[in-house]
Order: sequence, then C-alpha cells, then structure tokens
Amino acid sequence: MSDLFDAAIAAERRASTLLCDRLRSTEPITRAGLNAAMVEAYGGTDADGFWTQRDSFEILEHALAHHLQFGPYPLLKLSDASAACDLLERLPTQTVRSEDQIEWQQFSTPVDLAAVVVLLANLQNDDIILEPSAGNGLLVAHCRSYAALQLNEYAPVRRARLRHVFPDAVVTGHDGATINSTLANAPRPSLILMNPPFSRSVGLGADAHAAVRHLQAALRRLRSGGRLVAIMPDWFGPSARMRDLFETTLRDVSVRTSVRLEKCYLKHGTSIAVRLFVIDKVPGAAVPATIQRGSIRELIKALTIHERADLVVTPPVTPKRSSSPSLFRAMKSSRAEPRPYHAPARNNVLPVSYTPLDTAAPLLDQVGVYLPYRPSRIVFDAAGEHPTALVESVAMGSIAAPVPGYVPQLPERTVSERLLSASQLETVVYAGHSWTQFLPGRFKPSKEGVGLDEAEDGRAYRKGYFLGDGTGAGKGRQVAACILDNWLAGRRRNIWISKNEALLEDARRDWTALGGLAADIQPLSNWKIDQPIPLDQGVLFVTYPTLRSARGDHSRLQQLIDWAGDDFEGVIGFDEAHEMGGVAGGEGALGKKEGSQQGICGVLLQNNLPGARVLYASATGASEVNNLAYAVRLGLWGPETAFSNREQFIAEIRKGGIAAMELVARDLKALGLYTARALSFAGVEYEILRHELTPQQITIYDAYADAWAIIHRNMERALELTAVVDGLENATLNSGAKAAARSRFESTKQRFFGQLLLSMKLPTVIAAVEYHLAQGQSVVLQLVTTAESILNRRLGDLSPDERADLEIDLSPREYV
Repeated sequence: MSDLFDAAIAAERRASTLLCDRLRSTEPITRAGLNAAMVEAYGGTDADGFWTQRDSFEILEHALAHHLQFGPYPLLKLSDASAACDLLERLPTQTVRSEDQIEWQQFSTPVDLAAVVVLLANLQNDDIILEPSAGNGLLVAHCRSYAALQLNEYAPVRRARLRHVFPDAVVTGHDGATINSTLANAPRPSLILMNPPFSRSVGLGADAHAAVRHLQAALRRLRSGGRLVAIMPDWFGPSARMRDLFETTLRDVSVRTSVRLEKCYLKHGTSIAVRLFVIDKVPGAAVPATIQRGSIRELIKALTIHERADLVVTPPVTPKRSSSPSLFRAMKSSRAEPRPYHAPARNNVLPVSYTPLDTAAPLLDQVGVYLPYRPSRIVFDAAGEHPTALVESVAMGSIAAPVPGYVPQLPERTVSERLLSASQLETVVYAGHSWTQFLPGRFKPSKEGVGLDEAEDGRAYRKGYFLGDGTGAGKGRQVAACILDNWLAGRRRNIWISKNEALLEDARRDWTALGGLAADIQPLSNWKIDQPIPLDQGVLFVTYPTLRSARGDHSRLQQLIDWAGDDFEGVIGFDEAHEMGGVAGGEGALGKKEGSQQGICGVLLQNNLPGARVLYASATGASEVNNLAYAVRLGLWGPETAFSNREQFIAEIRKGGIAAMELVARDLKALGLYTARALSFAGVEYEILRHELTPQQITIYDAYADAWAIIHRNMERALELTAVVDGLENATLNSGAKAAARSRFESTKQRFFGQLLLSMKLPTVIAAVEYHLAQGQSVVLQLVTTAESILNRRLGDLSPDERADLEIDLSPREYV
C-alpha cells in the first residue's frame, strides 16, 4: 500500500511539473492538453483507471499554486489584477466534481479573485498570515513577502499538496470553525485570507451557517487591529432575513469594503454569486455601500485599497479579586493580594474545580436588611469575584445551600480569564446539581388543563432551577453558561425563551462572550409555523408571544415539541420567566380572569418534555405567588409535599402573604433550587438635580392644562352622544367602552405631560452634563423613548415631494 501511495504522489508531481511548464508559456491549456499531461505522467488514461477527470483539475490547481509562487505578473496595484484575469482565461473550465469536493465544499478561489483579495489585504512585510481553509493554496499563492504563513486545511490530500508548495509554512488540519481554540499555541495572525465552505461543517454535514461559523472563529483568532479579507456566500448581508446574524457577526469590527460579485466562479464550474468583505478588527463603523459587479475586470476599476490599522498589543489579563466591602460606604481597607495568574496555553474543556465546604462559610457583616453575598458551600480554585459586589437579604443569607456534587465542564478560559465570576459559576454548579434529581413520583400531562396526573406508567420529571438574581448580576450570562455546559456534554439542542425579539442580540452577545458562535442561536421565527425545523443542532431562541402563537391546526408550541423530540434532555431557559406569571389566572381589575395563554404554553412545554433541564430566570420570582405558579419543576406541590396540587399551594401561600413567600424562597435555597442576589450600593452617592420652572414655562404648562381640560369635557360629551353614558340619568350604558376611552385619554395625557416636563428640564440637565464633562467625569443618560414609532408613522404619511424636503414635528403635540 505504501508503494502504491508513493507511486501516486510521484505521478502527481510529474503531472504538476508538466503543467507548470505549460503555464509559463502564453498558450491556453485546453482539456486535451490537460489530459495529455496526465497520460504522460501517469502512464495511462482515465478510461484505464489511472486517474480521474477530477484529479486532473486538482493537479492543475496544484501546478497553478506553484506557478504563482514565482510571480508571473506584478501585484502592486489594483490594475495588476487584469493579468490574473488573462491567466484565468487560459485555463479550461472545470466541469467534473467528485463526491469529496461536494462533501467538503472544495471550490478553490479563482486566480483573478485571489489576486483582488491579496491586493485589498494590503500585505505588510511583518504580517503573520493565516488561511483557515487553504485548499490547494491558490488564495495565498499570490502573497510575496511576509513574516510567517499559517495554512489550515481539513482534507489530508490537499494538506499534503500545501506542504509541497509552501515548505516554510506551518500546515495544520483542524476544523476551520474551531481554529480559535485549536490554534491557541500558534502566534496570532495579523492578516487572515479566507474562502470558507459555504454549507458544510465538520461533524454537522449540511449546515447553512458554515461560512459564518468559520468567519466568527477567524475574527476571534485575528489580532486586534489586524485585517481579514473573506469570500462569503451571497446571502450573508444586511438583508431583512439575515440582518441580525450579519450585524452580530460584525458588531465589534469595521467593514472597509463590501462587494457582491456575480459569475466569477464560471471557470470553476459554478455560476454562484459571492460577497467579498475587507474587515479590520477595530471598533465598528457603519458598513459601506456594497459595490456590485459582474466580473473581476469590471470590479477592479471601482475598488480602493484601504490603509491598515495599527496592531494592538493586548496586555495579559489580570485577575480581579477583592475582599468583601461594606454595603453602603466605599471600602477604605487595603485590597487582598491578587492570586497568581497563568495565561492559558489552550482553550481546553476542563472541569471547573472547586472545594465543597461541609461547614457553611461564615456570614459577613450585616448592613441594614442585607448581607454581602458569598458562595456558602463552594470555594472555587481560580474564579474571580463578581465585578460589582453582590448582596442578598438577611433572610436568604442566613440559609446555606446544600453541598453540591455536580462538576461543570467549561472552556478553560471562562475561568482563567474571569469570563464568569465565582457567583455566576455557582449558578452553573447548582443548576447542574438540581438537574441530576427528579420529582417524586411518575406523571402524565393532564388531558385537560395544565396539570400533571400521577400514573404508574408515566414518566419521571427532572427537577428545575430558579435563578432569581436582580439587575447587574448577569442572568443572561448565567443562562448561556448553563447551556454551554450542556452543549459541551453533547446535548446540542437547547431552547432559550425570552420576552421579545430585541433580546436575541443580548442572548447572542452572552453566548459568544463565552466562546459560542452567534450562528448557534437561531430565532424560531426563521421557519414558518407549518414547517418542521431543519436545525440539526443549536439553540432555538423563542419569544413568549411566538410561543403562544397558532394558525389553523399548527402551533409554535407543537412545532417546538416536535423539534425537541420525546427524548429531549437539553436546557429550556425561561429568561424573564415572570412573563408566564398569569398561568394561574386570578383576580384582576375587572374581576376574575383566566390564565394567560403564554403562561399556559410555557407550562405545557415543560409538561411535554419531562427530561428537559428547566432553568427559570426572573428577578421577581418570589415577589408574588403567581410568579411561582409556572415553576412546575421545583417540587412545590405534589407527592411528598404539603400541597396536593398547584391550586392548594397558591391558595395557602396567598393567605400567608409575603412572609409565606419568604419561607418558600428560603426552603428552595436550602434544597439547592433557588438563588437570589442583587447589586450592592457600596460607595454609591446621589444628589437631586432640581430645575426651577421659569415664568414662561409655567405659562406654557398652564395653557396646556387648560387645553386638556377642554378635551376632557368634550370627551365626556362625546360619550353621551355615542350612547356610552346617559347624561340625564347619570348612568353608564357601556362600561367597557367608557373604561377604554378614559384609559386612553389618561395614558395619552400622562405621556404628553411627561414629555413636556422633560423638555422643560433639559436646559438644566444639559448644563449639568457640560459641567461634569469639564470636570473629567463620565455622564450616562437614560433614554425613556426615542420616538421611533411616531417618526415611522409620520414618514409613512409623507409624499415623495415632502420626503425630499423633510420638516417633521415630533413634539408632544402629536398626542393632542
């Protein structure tokens, strides 16, 4: 076998040498000429089985990479790329594809497109160049001078060719989507040139987002200030469907050039259109207008080579450790010595090491009704403190959590680089600990309602975990960490449910911060309600309104259950879980009300996936009993509890008021099922900035108050004229219409005066901002509204002539 392999390599090298000689001439290489070279080198024809037509095209690319290494034409300015166009026209069209080529999306870069890529890269003599999917080396073969060359190629045969053409390069064979981890020991590149597979991934097979996974990994690998030039699929752009993924991927970088090219791959056997991006790893700027052309010759006249940014030298990450501060005053004692920090050699997945405490850690000094927070039963070996001190109530702090037995597996850098604090890692430990347990008994979903019925032939339901942290504790980061722990354990289907579509960006931010790819999180709305979800693995992002939606015989809930499968054991993260708080119904302003549909759907999802690892996240978990009615996985009612069902639990706890809720929260923490921390206000000071109304402002306010009084009187008269109320008998004839009208009036009036008062206060606010900026201080302003919806309505009403000369009034008068 070894002799046969050596003979094949020798024949390939002979064919490559013959083709190199023909490339140095100015004659075209026809199919007949290519076949003749192959017959001469291999000693037989393709019909005799000595080689295949696909082999001939691969060896031609191998010879072409050799030829380009000797600089057959200068490549100093964009017009030089026309010589590459001439070379391409001399080559035969590739008309045969192999199964391996299709399997691994091996479509090499045409020489004219490769020349443009290298020119736009603005190569520097000290560049460390990386090509993550190098193929036969046609993209980097144009590069003349550099400090080092790193070539990565997954296919072994192509990898061997790279070593032959580029003997001084470091050649590796990793999955291009994982290079940020697998190449961790290599120097970081300052320039990356890439043409990734568009729709196939290692281990995944068909993968619509393969190119994005490769691009995101490359951007992480690139040095700060470095440049990346990427050939991407045509769909990767700011279109309506892909805008979120596009903007998330390029959020922290600057796109210098954006190009769309048609028919540039005709010589390689496909008419696919592609996009070309020049990206600098510097703080983001607006994406430029896309240049669209049909050929490289047309394109080079429209391009500009941009100057390179300065490379940033990143200092080593230092640990962040602190002693426990007091709660309401700045700490004056000296800080604890930082523990030694060792930079990670690789981003391996390792157990999160910690020491369990048989005796709970001592309580820290109480201030008011709060205690400084500390993990009561865990001491992590390397984790740092939370960036801002955390506290918990005295009632909760006096209860110690149980000794956990679960050890998470996370990427090494999440601990060594303090991507998760000790408090956040504690959540991952206890969530994993609770998910190893099951509720007492076996159950089946009730045929009616949202309950579970005990049944001997039923299934065991896995316990859940409740994260009740307040703002600033990083609930999203903790949800992402819990999903990542399970992802790395092989559970690659997970569900993230949140309040609205705008939070998709936050979810992707937290997921990518821990090492995931933005493309791993896909919104359920990408697929129609009556279609099965083709996503083989990933995190489905679902909003509560989407979860409850249905059309005809199809529902999002059933679509989600079908995707998860009966044996689903992944994480269901209910972010903003209080959105399900209406599942039990109750007394409202207009009397008794039924359970909310989104709460019901949230509970039904839990009931239909008994093996799911359920994580509730809400800052208002223990504030009202209905905010626990959806938490069916905490074991608050049912077998081996004091309450036979949820209805009894709600009725009894409601009688006990807030004190009973506090006891429930304490018991849940003692069982390791609940935690609730909040930010400390240590060192925070505030003072009120008061604005004195001027006589003119008082006059304006009074005039508008009189105007609203007139509107109020006229509205009451309108209610009489429309038979909503009877003015003679002072009786209400339609209570619903009357309540709706008055509610609309009062809410509009409040918004009007809110904006009016805000505008009156602005002179004082602006003066204060200017004063603090002059003192070298930072100023943060919270925007209550951007008036975007009003602006969109007003723009929609304008004619083309009015749009050309915009003059729009967005003042509070809109409400009048």
